[in-house]
Amino acid sequence: MTIQFVTAHDWDWATLRAKCLREAEDVLGLSGTAEDAAQEAAVRAWRRRDSCQTPERPSAWVATIARNEALRLARPPRADPLEAVGEPAEDSHEDLVLRQADIERAIAGLSRLDRRLVRGRYWHDLDYRQLARLLHISEGTARVRLHRALARMRKELIET
Repeated sequence: MTIQFVTAHDWDWATLRAKCLREAEDVLGLSGTAEDAAQEAAVRAWRRRDSCQTPERPSAWVATIARNEALRLARPPRADPLEAVGEPAEDSHEDLVLRQADIERAIAGLSRLDRRLVRGRYWHDLDYRQLARLLHISEGTARVRLHRALARMRKELIET
């Protein structure tokens, strides 16, 4: 008797793609968005196939990826984190200068790392990966710290 080891490269991707679509449709209904979620889930599964803990039974792993992708697409878009700052309407030059001073004061109240994150993201238009590499932190840390820094700034700006 010969034992065959199943690897991620031996998977039936057509069947797994159909599984992704069923999972996405369970969350999103029959829609183009469900198809988009299924496609993205299949691509993610393909890219991360070597990280599957049960390559002999990938269906549940792939279904989880599809469900998570569908749930991500089902969420309403997130608001702009700096929306609390407001848009400069037809404000006078003096109002704009005062608003900028308030923003600079809120940034100055942050730690050095958080100031660098805010300025890198919003002044220099760096993405999270670039920020993380530049500041020698993980991408996840960059995301969380920036999120928290913006929350502190928002609170500071609302109170002033």
